[in-house]
Amino acid sequence: MPAAPKVTFVVPCYKLAHLLPDCVNSILGQTHTNLEILILDDCSPDNTPEVAATFTDPRVRHIRNDPNLGHLRNYNKGIGLATGEYIWLISADDRLRRPYVLEKYVAAMEANPRVGYAICPGFSLMGDTETEVIRYSVLGPNDEILDGRKFLQSLLITNHVLSAAGMVRKSVYDTHGAFPLDLPFAGDWYLWSLFALHYDVAYFAEPMVNYREHAGSMTQALIDKDIRTLSSDDLEVRWRVRAQIEKAGQTQLLRQCDDALARDYAYFLAARSYRGVSAPPMSDQEFKASVAAHTDDAGVRSTMARKAFTALADECYARHEYRAAAPHYLRALRHNVTDFTLWMKLGLLCLGDAGYALRRRLGTS
Repeated sequence: MPAAPKVTFVVPCYKLAHLLPDCVNSILGQTHTNLEILILDDCSPDNTPEVAATFTDPRVRHIRNDPNLGHLRNYNKGIGLATGEYIWLISADDRLRRPYVLEKYVAAMEANPRVGYAICPGFSLMGDTETEVIRYSVLGPNDEILDGRKFLQSLLITNHVLSAAGMVRKSVYDTHGAFPLDLPFAGDWYLWSLFALHYDVAYFAEPMVNYREHAGSMTQALIDKDIRTLSSDDLEVRWRVRAQIEKAGQTQLLRQCDDALARDYAYFLAARSYRGVSAPPMSDQEFKASVAAHTDDAGVRSTMARKAFTALADECYARHEYRAAAPHYLRALRHNVTDFTLWMKLGLLCLGDAGYALRRRLGTS
């Protein structure tokens, strides 16, 4: 009986048959060869079965769903079928851009048992042309083992992990679960955050993967379907991570998570676009309902309202919209009338630009 592979690549494929060879061949060309590739064909209406049949390497398996499972169930099916010690989920429209990336990842994770996953930056790909490094995936100029909880502080602000670039220990999925089915857009962000709460992260500074941008991408499909799904997913990720942080007793991380949630709510309470798409502002009723749906603790609800209205007022203040800022500070004060900083911010509004300059000198952001 052959030994289990060290790494399983899960390659979800739906209407991407024309890009599948590029992805699979980038994996087969790796210097670390102890691997398997599971092509998870989600009942694709194109010629994915015929393209998959052209791979004669015994390490490649074609698995066709019937009926279509949807992208999250397809991901989870692949994770469940994986036999490798490590799992790398990479969409059929993405690819590895360096033949040694897997060798580097495996070596780092073998040497550091506290590491739960490995990541690197990537280059965006338009057609067959690389365009630029994806900025949010760049964490620094050097390879390093990141303290998971310090990295989580950054993840609470935004997702820094390129989906095509993450390799995870199978035992981490076994312990903490795979993709939550009710987070169609931000399920990966939730998992990177959850895993970072419990494990360290191996980071490689060299961009060693390609992420393809095109009209048929999963992200674009979700944006086209419902922009509100994306915004609600962003809030839901932080609330779920908050629950895990609270369970772990990490009080500093809990405060940082509350601040991140408040900034999100402030953004959604204002009328503006979201990810380049026009989105209506969140109403006060929607805000209250959202917070109430996630906590029955009156103290937490009050704190979240104070932080959110303060963040909203601070945004107005930064744009020199002093009259717009005032009512938001007053709403925040209703939740803590003794907050000296809030009273000071409100008082400085009366001084207009002079108050703004004084506030900056005082460091009261």
